[in-house]
Amino acid sequence: MKFDSPLFDRIRVKPGEERRLRAGSPACDWPGCAGQATHRAPKGRLREQEYWRFCLEHVREYNQSYNFFAGMSDDAVTRYQKEAITGHRPTWKMGLGKRPDGNPDIGAAADPFAMFQEFGGTRWRPDFEPRQPERRAVRNAERKALDVLGLEISASAHDIKMRFKALVKRHHPDANGGDRSSEDLLRDIIQAYNYLKSVGFG
Repeated sequence: MKFDSPLFDRIRVKPGEERRLRAGSPACDWPGCAGQATHRAPKGRLREQEYWRFCLEHVREYNQSYNFFAGMSDDAVTRYQKEAITGHRPTWKMGLGKRPDGNPDIGAAADPFAMFQEFGGTRWRPDFEPRQPERRAVRNAERKALDVLGLEISASAHDIKMRFKALVKRHHPDANGGDRSSEDLLRDIIQAYNYLKSVGFG
């Protein structure tokens, strides 16, 4: 390969200065300048895709005096800077019920998978009914233990504890003047309570 080949410039990190100028650049757009335009500069606001073509000397001069906000009032500049934060896209506050354009916000949207429950329960969909907690299958041993305590399957841990205390007070020999006739029932009550505690029932 020859060193003065245009293909060699493609693999070189930076082509030589003379080659960059020799590449056929257009003339500089600066009035009265005959140099080659090696740099481009934006034409200004509302003409974002249009560029001037300048030589290095004039692009530096142009950039020093360039002002994107020229001709805008202070309020317009402030508004532009605020809108630039969101990429000049419309925004609205969450939870107001309606957007500025009148369409309902997420507050009235359907939520079939209950993804928004953590943000305030059921208000995310007016016709949404909260799911009932799933009940686990009750084993026969648990049914028998609850039956010994005289409780229903829907009893809570608090109900089980209160019933256990009441039954122990009623059937303990010390509460019956030393009468041991209900000692077997008391043993069953204690075993039932301990079993229900061990399986975390309620």
